[in-house]
Amino acid sequence: MTSPTVRPPSSARPPLRDRTLALQDALVLLGEQYDAAPVFPTDSLKALVEADLHRSFAPVDAGGERFESETAEALALLDVLRILGRADLSVGRLYEGHVNALKLYAWYGSAEQTSWLSGVLNDGAMFGVWATEPQPGVRLQETPDGPRLEGGKAFATGAGGLAYALVTAQPLEGPRRLVVVPANQTHRADLSGWRVRGMRATGSGLYDLTGLRPASRDLIGEPGDYDQDPRFTAGAWRFCAVQLGGVEGLLVALRAALSDVARADPIQRARFADAVAATRTAGLWVRQAALRAALDDPDAPDFARMTRGVVERSALEVMELAARAVGTRSAFDGQRIDKITRDLSLYLRQAGPDHAKDQAAKAWLVRDVWGEADRLW
Repeated sequence: MTSPTVRPPSSARPPLRDRTLALQDALVLLGEQYDAAPVFPTDSLKALVEADLHRSFAPVDAGGERFESETAEALALLDVLRILGRADLSVGRLYEGHVNALKLYAWYGSAEQTSWLSGVLNDGAMFGVWATEPQPGVRLQETPDGPRLEGGKAFATGAGGLAYALVTAQPLEGPRRLVVVPANQTHRADLSGWRVRGMRATGSGLYDLTGLRPASRDLIGEPGDYDQDPRFTAGAWRFCAVQLGGVEGLLVALRAALSDVARADPIQRARFADAVAATRTAGLWVRQAALRAALDDPDAPDFARMTRGVVERSALEVMELAARAVGTRSAFDGQRIDKITRDLSLYLRQAGPDHAKDQAAKAWLVRDVWGEADRLW
């Protein structure tokens, strides 16, 4: 995707947060261009690679940064995802998928696979994780010539634009497993159906895997590893962090759009206060979800499910408040509030939010999932 990355010593590089913040303004401008086109955000991803952010959360043996603890890593990732979400939700979504792939390598990859990962990261590769599929799904068939994939993925974020994707595939027997596939074969990608109001630059289309023959190095972990909790469900905190960044970006845009007359109006100030409260409430929940996931807390999945609902509610509230406060100007093409609202409106629909909230409510009815130190029942 890009030329190989030349890496300075880790001690010479600015902190992760600073490196990400340094990209924010450029990503905002690029995001507007990609949204208008719409096209895959190649230059935005190239900027992430040049800042070495594509490697930061890889396994240490693949060149990733060494963190003091799992908690420190989660908090660093939370900052990066929020900042990218503030800048451009499409890029934040792509980066979140990339980090998900790196985590799967860290948890389940062999030494040989980690070594291969290091090499392709040197070349600037970006990854996705694709699990959604039309029926009958992706099948991993055994043939005399070795394994062969049949079927395709739907809502494959970055189809045709990313270098690789980790996909779920169903063997003849047993649970599904993870397979690494090339994601940049444009003849396999069908983006014709991705005609959406928001998140346009993600290129989340269909991708045909039929005929691909994965080598043993391409089979990550054991069957069933991908679906193991608490990691599978608790990992939802990462896309919540990107969505949170979008809400934060919307709050910033709302404040900037308020004229002196509006700031002198107590009704408008009340709206702004409500937007601040909603945004920061979501941030508190996402931070807690990240911390619990980092520790593989058994309650982390239900906490993440509830966090999804909190972020959704906060986002919907801030979108409504911004529209009321700014009025017709908030819906004009090219306005920052319009773009973030369109992106969030789509992104919040990811993976059944109502079902997730219902499952969380069931758990909370049994016990206070907030935690042993501060249970109410």
